[in-house]
Amino acid sequence: MTDTPRLVIVEDDPAFARTLRRSFERRGYVVDHVASPGDLATLLTTAQFDYAVVDLKLGSASGLTCVPMLRAASADLRIVVLTGFASIATAVEAIKLGASHYLAKPANTDDIEEAFGRAVGDPSVPVETRKTSIKTAEWEYIQATLVECDFNVSETARRLGMHRRTLARKLEKRPLR
Repeated sequence: MTDTPRLVIVEDDPAFARTLRRSFERRGYVVDHVASPGDLATLLTTAQFDYAVVDLKLGSASGLTCVPMLRAASADLRIVVLTGFASIATAVEAIKLGASHYLAKPANTDDIEEAFGRAVGDPSVPVETRKTSIKTAEWEYIQATLVECDFNVSETARRLGMHRRTLARKLEKRPLR
């Protein structure tokens, strides 16, 4: 890692990206921003980073595709995946792909910097005994299937045995942002 920390933000919401960028720049980071996995691949050919913040849902693309690209660029890179609707399935996939941490939005710069600093897990985190509701279990199953299908809604609907429009309506009620 360099003296001046370098950060890349992979976020398709320009207002949120601008806010994050300004906040990190005030803390001394050199910040680059891209809005898609393709833009990230291009940027990684010319730049190296110490940290990355990746939104899970990038328009019609999955932010999960960015994690292996970033990990391949630098084994020491600290990657935090952000999402508005966290699920167990996407959290597990993000970590398996090489993310350092997974945070639910809204997350501020303090939360993200703390996640950058956590190199290992915390075994003292309390295990919740609350039962999962049927809606939450359904949502997590849909999310796991979406990940398996690389966020292809038609294929996900086919595997779940439901009409594509029904699945699309369910996804509209709780978008992945």
